[in-house]
Amino acid sequence: MELDILFEKATQFTGKTVAVAAAEDSEVIEAVTEAVNRNLASFLLYGDIEKITKLIKERNPEYLNSDKIRIVHSISDTKSAELAVRAVHTKDADVLMKGHISTATILKAVLNKEYGLRTGSVLSHTAVFEVAGYDRFIIVTDAAMNIEPDLNQKVQIVDNAVKIARSIGIERPKVAPIAAVEVVNPTMQATIDAAALTQMNKRGQIKNCDIDGPLALDNAVSVLAAKHKGIQSEVAGNADILLVPTIDVGNALYKSLIYFANAKVGAVIAGAKAPIVLTSRADSAESKLYSLALAVCSA
Repeated sequence: MELDILFEKATQFTGKTVAVAAAEDSEVIEAVTEAVNRNLASFLLYGDIEKITKLIKERNPEYLNSDKIRIVHSISDTKSAELAVRAVHTKDADVLMKGHISTATILKAVLNKEYGLRTGSVLSHTAVFEVAGYDRFIIVTDAAMNIEPDLNQKVQIVDNAVKIARSIGIERPKVAPIAAVEVVNPTMQATIDAAALTQMNKRGQIKNCDIDGPLALDNAVSVLAAKHKGIQSEVAGNADILLVPTIDVGNALYKSLIYFANAKVGAVIAGAKAPIVLTSRADSAESKLYSLALAVCSA
C-alpha cells in the first residue's frame, strides 16, 4: 500500500491548521508549501520572519500572500515552541509540528503545566511505513519516545498506535508484540509482557485490535515464516502494528527500514491533546509531508 493515499484521506478533513515551531528550515518549508499545494492544511509558522520569508520566496513567492500561510516572528527557539504549543492549546491550531528545533525544547513546551498538551496518557511515537513487497502499511511503535516501557506503558502505546491506524482506515489492526523468540521465556521480560498484552486483549481490556505474541519479527510479518514455525494465529505473518520492547529495537528497526529497504515513512507523536509531527531535522521533505498528512488524518 502506498503512503500517497494519506494525501487523499487528509483532504477529507478540511479546515485543519498546523502550528510549526522554528519553521526557518528549508525541508520544513518545502513540506509546508507542498502541503498547501495539495490543500492538506493551513499553517502558522513561528520563527525568524526574515529567514522564513526568504525560504518561501525561493519556492513560490505567491504563497507569501496566501491565506493558508501566516508567519509569526519569534526571537528564539524556546519562544517559537511556546507560541506554537499555545496555538494548539487554545485550538487556534489542530496539529503541532517541530521545525529546526531540538526535540527537548519542543517537548518541554508540550509538557508545560500551564499551556501544554499532556492528557495524562503516555506520549508515544507511531511510524507508518510503505515497504516494497507488502500489501499493507507496516506500523512501528515506539521508536523515539519511551526508552524501556513497562506493561502499563505498552498498553497505552498500543492504544495510541491503534487510534492512528484506525484514523487511516485500518479498522481492526493486528498487533504483534515483538521479542527475540515466539514463546514465553520467564527470563525475557518482552515475552512475558507480550503474553500479558495478548490475554488483556482477549478479555477486552485492550480494544479495537487483535493482539498475539510474543512473536519474533519474521513470524510477525511473514506468513511463510509463521507457517514454518507452526504458529497458528490471525496476527502471525499479517501484523499491521509492530510493538517493539525498547527504544533501541524500535530505533534500529525504523532506520533499517529507511536505509536498507528504502521504505517511505510518515510519523507522529500520539497521546497528547493533538498530534505532534516530531520528525528529525535530518528527515527528508517527503517524510515531513507524509507525517503532516498522517497528523491531519489523526487530528
